[in-house]
Amino acid sequence: MAKRAYSPKEVLAKTYKTLPWGEKWSQPFGFVPTNETWFISGVSASGKSSFVMQLAKELANYGMVLYCSYEEGISQSFKERVERFRMNEVQGRFRVITDDSFEDLMTRLAKPKSPHFVIVDSFQEADMTYEQFKQMRARFPAKSFIFISQEYKGQPTGKPATRLKYKAGIKIRVVGYKAFCQGRFTGDPGSYYVVWEEGILRTSNNIG
Repeated sequence: MAKRAYSPKEVLAKTYKTLPWGEKWSQPFGFVPTNETWFISGVSASGKSSFVMQLAKELANYGMVLYCSYEEGISQSFKERVERFRMNEVQGRFRVITDDSFEDLMTRLAKPKSPHFVIVDSFQEADMTYEQFKQMRARFPAKSFIFISQEYKGQPTGKPATRLKYKAGIKIRVVGYKAFCQGRFTGDPGSYYVVWEEGILRTSNNIG
């Protein structure tokens, strides 16, 4: 049986709920739909982990955030970021898991009042296949999934991550404590989110 084809009128009639965040976030990233797929990458020590924690805190203003800390677990560095960005301020809207299998995660997300924003850090350590991502995306179309990816020579590590990057609606690469959007929503391609001002100065060799 042939799949449905949409007319231009039907396409233009569609509406989307977007994140109502302020200029600090909307200028570099645009007004992102609340059910988007994100892909965030960057080399080690670029500020990626700090950016993701800041993003998690911002998203907690709009719904429950689940942070799947597969790569770090509850390590000392993870704890320090939770403290540095005062995640206790979103105590009731931020939860961390460290060892859910794919099946466990699917069961958790199927529960009533389950998290709306799901951060998977990292896609590689979650040992998730691209087909499993598609299954999760299809089962929970109203949720946002934010995938953090490892890199090798400036590219996502592994073919599944490369495929995921192309599928994601918003792609962010963190370089030198600046988060640049490579996705579909930003209206100002030259802008970026400042992860850490002092870190930018240091990497620019403006201070010792």
